[in-house]
Formats: sequence, C-alpha cells, structure tokens
Amino acid sequence: MPSTHNISITKFDHGQFHIKDDVLAVEEPLEISLQYFENGEKKRQSVSITMRTPGFDRELAIGFLFTEGILTHADQVEIVLTMGENHITVCLREQASVELEKLKRNFYTTSSCGVCGKSSIDAIRTIASDYIQPNAAPRTLSTEIFTSLKEKINDYQSNFSQTGGIHASALFDFEGKLISIYEDVGRHNALDKLIGHHFIDDPLDFSQNILLLSGRASFELIQKAIMAKIRVVCAIGAPSSLAVELAKEFDITLLGFLKNQSFNLYHISKNSILTHEN
Repeated sequence: MPSTHNISITKFDHGQFHIKDDVLAVEEPLEISLQYFENGEKKRQSVSITMRTPGFDRELAIGFLFTEGILTHADQVEIVLTMGENHITVCLREQASVELEKLKRNFYTTSSCGVCGKSSIDAIRTIASDYIQPNAAPRTLSTEIFTSLKEKINDYQSNFSQTGGIHASALFDFEGKLISIYEDVGRHNALDKLIGHHFIDDPLDFSQNILLLSGRASFELIQKAIMAKIRVVCAIGAPSSLAVELAKEFDITLLGFLKNQSFNLYHISKNSILTHEN
C-alpha cells in the first residue's frame, strides 16, 4: 500500500483558479493484535487500532507494544504476521510472559492525539519509572550540534516534501550524525516506527543518542522517549506543559522551537553541560 496518493485539485492563487496535481499523505487504520500463550493455550487479542501512514507496519507494531510496556525484550517475539493490508499480529514465543492486565486496556490511536483512553497519567508514570536510568553518565552537549539538526533531516523527509502533512522522528548521535529517520501522518507512529526498528532489528543504547521530533513535543512522545531510555529530546515545534513537567520529573534534556540559529531550553539533565563556541 503506497504512503502517498496523487489527486487533482483546484487552487486559488492571485485572483485566479487553477487545476493542478497534488500529493496527499495516505492515512489508513492498522489493527495490531498480540498472539500469546496463557496456561499453555495459544490466545490472540486485538490491542490497538491506530491511524497511520502505511509502511514499516512491523516496526510500528513492535514499537507501540514496547513503548506501552507490553514488550520488554526483543527475544519475546517469535514472528510478526501481516494479516492483509491493515492488520498485523505480533506472535510471542511460548515461554514469553506478558502482563495480561495491560492487555485489558482499550487502545485507540488517531493521527493527531496518539493513544486515546489511557487509564491514567499516573499509570504511564508508573510504567516509565521502571525504565529510566537514575545515574546516567555525564554528557557535554554542544549548541552547534543542536542547531545543525533541523537542516540535516530536510533531504530525508521525502514524504513531507511531497505532501506537507507528514511528521518525522529522527535519531542522531552526539556528533550530529543521522542514524535513522521514520515518517508517518501521526507523530507518535513515526516515533514508534523508529523505536521498533532499533528494538527488533538494530539494537542500540538510546541514551547515547539525540531524538529529533519534526513537530511539537507532547506528553506521550516524552513518555515514549523515556521508555526507550532516550535522554535528549529536541522538537522543532513547541512542547506542552505536561511534556516539560515529565522531562523535569525524569531528568530528560528537552529543547523546543529548534531552528538553525536558536532553540528554547526547557530542561537540561543534571548530568549534562551545555557548551557554545563563539
């Protein structure tokens, strides 16, 4: 299934109407199911329906299950099955355990709000607190690295350049080298795809990397970053008040309104030092 769709539209410009071609970001539902064993019996349960841009559905499903605290290790997964264009099932190994209480929550995610129906914000904090590293190694952060990031992703956001309606999550090392980037019509899906890829295919220590969000930084995106042990988050847009509160609570360095020459610093980790070369 393609990630973009070509249509013909009418454009009004400088007092005249014109017929022109346009490209839209595709938005389709994806049902994520989990197959697991309970008392030796194989069971399957639908976990989430998310509105997403087709592509990298396997990574999306894995990333979602991990950032929601259902998966904790890659070796829990036996296989991921695509059940048609809009349904995917993550099959766990028989010996893999899963917290059934978490499966009782009803997940419905949209491209704009992420998960609707979280049981409570306190529940999210409880899950995240099990993943954070309280004593991370000291880190020197360069303002020049941060201000270079926005320009670096422009050439890689192919769907955004065509549609203007796609979000991206990108991972950089502390030297400013791009490691991976994923796009989706939902900002939370883009991050789940990125985290899912490194969770299942290319494991790395997220605490040694910088996460760049192409839009705003919401509470849920910071929560997902915490689950992955990401310590530095930059957003091209604004953070929400709850995102800043969570970043401070878990000592995550958080930047917003990132541009080529400026950014707003909302919190810097106690173990970090920010430097600038004149």
